[in-house]
Amino acid sequence: MDLVLDEDGPLYLQLARALKEAMATGRLTNGTRLPSSREMAYDLNLSRTTVVAAYEHLRAEGFITGRVGSGSYVTSPWSAPVRPPPARRAVVAQSAFSRRAREFSTLGNIPGHRPPGMRYAFQYGMPVVNTALTAQWTRELARAAPYVQPNYPRIQGLPALREAVSRHVGRTRGVVCTPDDVLIVGGTQQAFSLIARVLLDEGDQVALEEPHYFSARTLLQIHGARLIGIPVDAEGMQVDRLPDPAVKLTCVTPSHQFPTGSVLSHERRLALLEYARLGSGWILEDDYDGEFRHDQQPVKALQQLDRDGRVLYVGSFSKTLFPALRLGYIIMPPGLKDDLLVAKWSDDFGTPSMDQAALAGFITSGGYDRHLRQVTRKLAERRNLMRSLLEQHCGDRLEIMESHSGMHLVAWVHDMPAAEGEALIHAARERKLALYSIAPCYLQPPDRTGLIMGFSAMSPSELRDAVPLFAKCLALFPRRAAGDRSRPALYLASSSG
Repeated sequence: MDLVLDEDGPLYLQLARALKEAMATGRLTNGTRLPSSREMAYDLNLSRTTVVAAYEHLRAEGFITGRVGSGSYVTSPWSAPVRPPPARRAVVAQSAFSRRAREFSTLGNIPGHRPPGMRYAFQYGMPVVNTALTAQWTRELARAAPYVQPNYPRIQGLPALREAVSRHVGRTRGVVCTPDDVLIVGGTQQAFSLIARVLLDEGDQVALEEPHYFSARTLLQIHGARLIGIPVDAEGMQVDRLPDPAVKLTCVTPSHQFPTGSVLSHERRLALLEYARLGSGWILEDDYDGEFRHDQQPVKALQQLDRDGRVLYVGSFSKTLFPALRLGYIIMPPGLKDDLLVAKWSDDFGTPSMDQAALAGFITSGGYDRHLRQVTRKLAERRNLMRSLLEQHCGDRLEIMESHSGMHLVAWVHDMPAAEGEALIHAARERKLALYSIAPCYLQPPDRTGLIMGFSAMSPSELRDAVPLFAKCLALFPRRAAGDRSRPALYLASSSG
C-alpha cells in the first residue's frame, strides 16, 4: 500500500494514523480487506511486530475488525467524503486525427448494433450461435495453455496459426500465399487501420463501393482519406467508373458485396487489377464472409488473379466464430510486408498468443471445417425461411435483392421515401422490433427506404414471430398513389399492438 508515515511518535501509531487518513479520504472504504501483517510489513519496510501493533490499535478503536481465517477488514465509523468527479469541460481537439475522429466517429450510435429493450432484432453481422462451439473452444484453450510461452507474442503471429491460415485460405478461397505472407491481426478493423497507416497520407484518394461497410468508411475518413463512392450493380463495383488518374487505394468486397450481396464479375476483376497495376495503386479485398455460400459454389478470391502484388487480402474469424475473439489476418503483398510489420509492432507488439494457439489447433484438427459446415447449413435454412416469410407476409411491398451468401438480405420498400423509412424504424422500435436502415452504408444515401435484414442472430422460431411483426409495422405505412408525399395517417395512431 502507498502510505506515508508522519515521523511523529512510535512507528505503530504513525502507521495507524496513516491508515485512518486513508479511511477518512475514501481510499480505504468499509469492507475493504487490508493486507496481511506480513505483506504490509514487506511493502512498508517495517517489522511485522509494528504492523500487528497498529492493527490491534485500530481494532481496539473500532476502525477494523478481524475475521478468523480471512483477515482484517475496514469498519471505519467515518463516512468518507465522496470526491466529486472532475467537471467535464470542452477541450479543443488536440490533433488533426482527433478533429477527424470527432467529425466522423459513430461511437454514440453505431449502425447495426442492437438497441436495448428489443424483443427481436434483424441485426446483421452477428454469427450463428453454435452451442457446441463453447465447449470446443474451451478444450482448445486448455490444450494450448501448457505450450504458450509467457513472453511477448511474435509480431507477425504464431507460426502454427499462420501455417493453418495459409492452408485454409488456399484450399477454400483459392488464395495464393505462404505462411510468410500471413500477418495475424486483431480483427478486420485493425487490418484496415494498419493498411491505411501504411498506404495513405492525409488527402489521398480512396475508392470504395457505394454502398459499403460503414465502419471501414469511418476509419478511412478518420485517417484523412478523401473518399470516392463507386456505384454497385448486379455485377459488383462498376470498375469503369473509377477515376483517372488512379486512386491510391480501392476497397472492395468482391465475393459478396456488402451490403447488396452482388458478386464482382470476372471481367471487372481483371479490369480492377489492371487499373491498380497501371496506376500503381492498391486493392484492399475484404472477404468478410465469403465462406458462407448457401446454394452455389464459393467464389474464389480476387487475390487469386493478382500477378503484380497489388492486392491486400483481409479475412476475419469474427463472423465465422465469434466477434469477441478479435482475430483476423492480412495476406500481405511482398512489397508491403516490412511496412505492415512495423505498423503492427507500433500498434500492439503482436496479437495475444493464447487465442492464436487455440485457433491453430482448432483449424488443424478439422474442428473449424466441421463448424463452418454446420453454420453454413443453418444460415441457408434461415435465409430461405426468412425470404419465404417476407414474401408471405409482406407481399409486393418489398424488393428483396438476390444473395447467395452471407448472413443478411437487403430489402427495398416500394414507394417509401427515406424520411418515411425512418418513421417505420421508429414505429418498429416502439413495438420492440429493431430494423436497420441501409442509409449509413452510403456517402450519398438514396431517397428511398432500404433495410438490411440479418437472419443469423435469430432462431427459426424467432424469425417466425419477427417477420409478421415487421409486416404489421409496414402496414402502418400503406402504399401511396403516385405523387402522394403525405405522411400516412395510420402512423399517427396509437403505437400499441
